[in-house]
Amino acid sequence: MLSEDLLNIYATSFRKNWDLPALSDYMTGNTLTYGELARKIAHTHLLFELLGIKPGDKIALIGKNSSAWITTYMATLTYGAVIVPILPEFNPQDAQHIINHSDSVMLFASDSIFEHLDFDNMPAIRVAISLDTREILGDHTSGNKGAKAHQALGSAFNKRYPLGFSKNNVKYRLFKPDSLAEINYTSGTTGFSKGVMLTLNNLCGNVVFGMRSGLHYSGSRCLAFLPLAHAYGCAFDMLVPLAVGTHVTVFGRIPTPKLLLKALSEVRPTLILCVPLILEKIYRKQIQPIISKPSMKRLMAIPLLNKRIYAKIRNKLIEAFGGEFEEVIVGGAPLNHEVEEFLHRIKFPFTVGYGMTECGPLISYTPWREFLIGSSGRTLKGLMYSKVLSDNEAFIPGEICVKGENVMKGYYKNRKATEAVLDKDGWLHTGDMGTISDAGTIFIKGRSKTMILSANGQNIYPEEIEAKLNNLPYVAESLIVERGNKLVALVYPDYEAMDKAKLTVDMMPQVMEKVREELNRRVAPYERIESIQLRANEFEKTPKRSIKRYLYQ
Repeated sequence: MLSEDLLNIYATSFRKNWDLPALSDYMTGNTLTYGELARKIAHTHLLFELLGIKPGDKIALIGKNSSAWITTYMATLTYGAVIVPILPEFNPQDAQHIINHSDSVMLFASDSIFEHLDFDNMPAIRVAISLDTREILGDHTSGNKGAKAHQALGSAFNKRYPLGFSKNNVKYRLFKPDSLAEINYTSGTTGFSKGVMLTLNNLCGNVVFGMRSGLHYSGSRCLAFLPLAHAYGCAFDMLVPLAVGTHVTVFGRIPTPKLLLKALSEVRPTLILCVPLILEKIYRKQIQPIISKPSMKRLMAIPLLNKRIYAKIRNKLIEAFGGEFEEVIVGGAPLNHEVEEFLHRIKFPFTVGYGMTECGPLISYTPWREFLIGSSGRTLKGLMYSKVLSDNEAFIPGEICVKGENVMKGYYKNRKATEAVLDKDGWLHTGDMGTISDAGTIFIKGRSKTMILSANGQNIYPEEIEAKLNNLPYVAESLIVERGNKLVALVYPDYEAMDKAKLTVDMMPQVMEKVREELNRRVAPYERIESIQLRANEFEKTPKRSIKRYLYQ
């Protein structure tokens, strides 16, 4: 167990950074200082008391990213209750199932989501509170206790703090490090999501690493555009920043490249968390059309000139991302190799990390200046340990297993699923295939469940082929599947690119045959695909935007 106490970290941060800006909503411009955030947290703690909420009780939270969302999460955490964050993209039936399955006794929800939930079929929920207005949306308490508590809150707060709420009032209770802090329901691609049980120590491991890294610091700036209900954004766009005094601007909208680049230029964050999709879209739409021109290819073949071209592209890209960041950390999914190689070649300051919800989420990371292309960073020193189940973990791929401070307690009320991934020695079997160098650097090949064994005994990782295919013309997204011992590519075309090239649908089979031939020149002989099957619609995806592979096998 770590020597640091997570809740004391926040009490110290709130007092130390009292007058600094803590949270801003990008859409409205409203800002809370750390002192105002601490006051709102204390206000929510008193509401919990009046409603009879006890430490260890579960509180569900669903809504888009906002300062109100963050305040609710932090209030629940610092009270000692268990937060159950739910991705707002979950359909109402799944969200309601999670609320009931988690045994939540209180619900905070945005109005637009709550109106699609059936409050009568969530009997354990005592009171539902609006994230938008803080008004009561539903009350199952006897004698309208919830409404009465809500009405009495203001006077009760003034009575508790007659001299006003000050930094001296910011003190949080001590709980055992292995106390349950969060149940995070994964958006898995293999069926209904499981509730990952994360302890105070699990969250603290991620926060302590973030603090030691110095990537966030008092007065630094962060634009939170990843889903905060997902472990990646939660840890490094919220938990770590608030532990050190960072100013978090909450985007609160779907981060399309156009809107996101505008926000980045205005906020000018000092650290950027990003998923591969954002970088890949910018590369394909803005960079690839320029560097693929024959005249540009000839210029880039000239040694001294290509450095100047690369520097110009790098500087333009850095300025587009705000111009004042230390690095871009890519996580959540593998980064396309072609995009990664190009960004590395132009010396763009980025790095790729590796994690999973079951580790809250971080497993490995390396600062961009030490980052090895094709890797997912080094296993967190002193916090996490890793190994590969193979005869030679540095050269022969096998399943990656991890152990340490960040590894979850298990899946909530799902002993069978827990035992399937956590062995008796505490090693978490990630389901990812890869190798690990002597220095602890992780290289991921793909998922063990998606690996295809060829007729001649070769291990084929579909993700590697898809990465190459997705960079070819007129391919928006793809899946590689096995059909009768042959590899087949399912492709959803890039209709926008087709329209620009004046290509009609009936011309696509011929176009895709050229794509297939080009792909087969780029892959190993045993990875060559037999045919391409076109799809009229996008692949069905999880709320995290991962393709639900199991639907297409």
